[in-house]
Amino acid sequence: MRKGDFNLGGEQSGHVIFLDHTSTGDGLIGALQVLALMIRTAKPLSELARSAMERVPQVVESVTLGSRKPLEEMASLQSRLGAIRGALGREGRVIVRWSGTEPKLRVMVEGPEESRLATMASELVEAARKDVG
Repeated sequence: MRKGDFNLGGEQSGHVIFLDHTSTGDGLIGALQVLALMIRTAKPLSELARSAMERVPQVVESVTLGSRKPLEEMASLQSRLGAIRGALGREGRVIVRWSGTEPKLRVMVEGPEESRLATMASELVEAARKDVG
């Protein structure tokens, strides 16, 4: 979020972060922001909830590896990551990161063709396994 200068972020797990107010996921801040929006727009939650949000297929894999190497030092992973990002182009997104709470590598791939996403995520996990040994 900081790298892209975004002030709002979230995950499927329910974590929502409002960097203008806090640097961690906070349900109370999220609830207050919804209430503030209802007041500003003078619209009930039922109407605000009808706003169109395009859902994009997404595959998430988590894998426990033997060691935690810096991602930029994982050559096989970086190579595969570049190829997959190239294949997805602007229609998709890939995020690979170490969990902040568990000894796991998190891989998320999203894009328009759900049938390809699981294969792409698996390829990234296998490349990471190769790098870590």
